[in-house]
Amino acid sequence: MSGCTRSGSRGLPGEIKVLVGAAFVIALGFGLVAPVLPQFARSFGVGMAAASAIVSAFALMRLLFAPFSGQLVQKLGERWVYLGGLLIVAISTGASAFSQTYWQLLVLRSLGGIGSTMFTVSSLALVIRLSPVEQRGRVSGLWSTSFLIGSVSGPLVGGALAGLGLRAPFLIYAAALLVASGIVYVSLRHSQPIAAESGSDLPVLTFRQGLAKPAYPALLWTHFANGAAVFGVRMAFVPLIVVEVLAQPPGMAGVALTAFAAGNVAVLFASGRLSDRFGRRPFLIAGALVCGIGTVSIGFAPDLIWLLAASVVAGLGSGMLTPSEQAALADIIGAKARGGPMLAGFQMSADLGTVLGPVLIGAVVEATSYGVGLSITGSLLFAAAAIWLFVPETLARPATRTEPPAVPDDDAEYQLAHRAAEDDTDRR
Repeated sequence: MSGCTRSGSRGLPGEIKVLVGAAFVIALGFGLVAPVLPQFARSFGVGMAAASAIVSAFALMRLLFAPFSGQLVQKLGERWVYLGGLLIVAISTGASAFSQTYWQLLVLRSLGGIGSTMFTVSSLALVIRLSPVEQRGRVSGLWSTSFLIGSVSGPLVGGALAGLGLRAPFLIYAAALLVASGIVYVSLRHSQPIAAESGSDLPVLTFRQGLAKPAYPALLWTHFANGAAVFGVRMAFVPLIVVEVLAQPPGMAGVALTAFAAGNVAVLFASGRLSDRFGRRPFLIAGALVCGIGTVSIGFAPDLIWLLAASVVAGLGSGMLTPSEQAALADIIGAKARGGPMLAGFQMSADLGTVLGPVLIGAVVEATSYGVGLSITGSLLFAAAAIWLFVPETLARPATRTEPPAVPDDDAEYQLAHRAAEDDTDRR
């Protein structure tokens, strides 16, 4: 039986568990480095703008290199692009610890952005390839949850290691990535589903072919709106609202960001599993609406309690939205095709929202108010919800099945899957 359909502990392939663990390590290390990066840049005697450019360079290279990463996935296969990306980030991050000038650090972080987009595109491709069809939502939720927990834990670990200096987090992150690369290589080298990547019979899905499918453009807009609202505008303006509008100490911004993460992690896994039963559209629509309401509410927060509550609501919405986005993309591409350009386009849409959101909404806020700016941001998510009202459901049971479904977690789920398999047999 292939690795894609065999049933392991709790019904998930071992390769998926390895990728989930690697996602946690990657996010943990990123959260470890991100808080000290501006300070490290400032230690070279540069101003705030130059220090911010270090962060922007990483994001810009992710955006610019995404199409090339998609092409690499097509030519080399997901596994090698994933491992290559991890190694590039590991080497560039470790070398950053030994930077002697600002420009050395800038170049190395830019290289890290290239590696980051390589493993981001290819890891999503691997998840699509390896996930049992009946559990795509569950896997997407688990993967997103591990990444979120790692992101939240990183700064906490970094705080405990503050006494080691500004360079230590880079070395620790690099070492962790090297270990993760070795584990992933050993775990995936004999994977039967991935072995097919060396063949030439896999159909290739281009970006243009993706646009011909109604759900794919809807996904691009949804991911753009999610990136703009969650990773761009929220991260840029919540700290400013806390200090400038609510007159709270800067440390409370971290509390607000944690409130969002708490709402997010509370529903990520459950919403992914439920989308396998009820379809992606209900969670895409509801998630976009709830996240949009929370985003708009943040802009009109009169006090800290309101802001924290709105952040939790936005986190709940994002937690409903994200796993279904990834699962819907997996439904569109499928496990028997190679869709590198479509995966790259999906990632680019969020990166574009992350880059443009703070700039454009920042101009609106300067001319009007935080309320207007966050309302416009929320309207992007409302538009995404409206679009999905007219887009067909992406989750569909296959017309034929050559192998039994993976054994679910409990008797009720098993009966549901078994009944579906019998229905498929009757139809044949």
